[in-house]
Amino acid sequence: MSIPAFGLGTFRLKGQTVIDSVRAALDVGYRAIDTAQIYENEAEVGQAIAESGVSRDDLFLTTKIWIENLSADKLTPSLQDSLKKLRTDRVDLTLIHWPSPGGAVPLAESLEALLEARTQGLTWMIGVSNFTIALLGEAIAIAGRENIATNQVKISPYLQNRKLAALARDQGIHLTSYMTLAYGKAVQEPVLQQIAGKHDATAAQVALAWALQKGYSVIPSSTRRANLESNLKATALRLDGEDVAAIATLDRGERLANPEAIAPQWD
Repeated sequence: MSIPAFGLGTFRLKGQTVIDSVRAALDVGYRAIDTAQIYENEAEVGQAIAESGVSRDDLFLTTKIWIENLSADKLTPSLQDSLKKLRTDRVDLTLIHWPSPGGAVPLAESLEALLEARTQGLTWMIGVSNFTIALLGEAIAIAGRENIATNQVKISPYLQNRKLAALARDQGIHLTSYMTLAYGKAVQEPVLQQIAGKHDATAAQVALAWALQKGYSVIPSSTRRANLESNLKATALRLDGEDVAAIATLDRGERLANPEAIAPQWD
C-alpha cells in the first residue's frame, strides 16, 4: 500500500459543510480523505463516506492522534473512538498530529503504541506530522524508517521546507504537503498566475502540480465542487524547468499558521 498523491483535506470544515465537501469530492473522483481528532469532524466524514456509495475498500482514509491522546493508555482507545466515528474497522494511515509539547509524552511511548495499534489491525500504516529534522530523526531511530509512512508538514511556494525535504529524501521518508495553497494566497500570486496562463491552467493547479512534481502528496480542501474538480486536474499538469525555477524564488519561510503553544522549534 502507498499513500495516494492527491487527497481531500478537511481542516476547518465541520457539520454539513464537511459532509457536502466529502460527498462532492468522492463524486468527482477523490479517493483519499484526510481528517484528525482535533478537527471534530470524524463523525461527519464517516457519515459522508457511508452515504456516498463508494466502497470503503476503494478509499484511503487518514486520521491524526491529538496531543492529549499520545500516551500509551490513551492512544489506542482514542483511535478506536475515531474508528467508531468514521464508521470503519480500520484507517489506512494514522499520524501523530503534533509532537508532544515539551516532550511531555516520550516519542517512543507514542510510536510504540501506534505500532501496537497497527499490529491490532486498527491502522495499516503509521506516520508523523509537523515533525522537524531532529524529531523525524528521532522517530526513525525509534521505529525504523520503514515504519514511518510519511511526515505531513506545511509546504507551499512560500514555505518550501528545503532542509527537511532533503533529509526526508535521503532517508526515504515520504512527505505530505498541507496548506499547499497557503490559505488561498497562492491563487492570487502573480508568478503562479503567469505560469498558469502559459499552461491554460489555474494558479491553484500550478501550486499543486509543483508539490506533486516534488514527489509530495497534497491534500487541498474546498467547499465548492467546481474547485474540487479543478484542483484534481493538477495531477495532469506538467511544469517545465523555467516554471520550477520561478516558483523557487517565492520561498520566504512564511508560516501562515503556527500554534505557539504546541509548535516545535522549526528548522
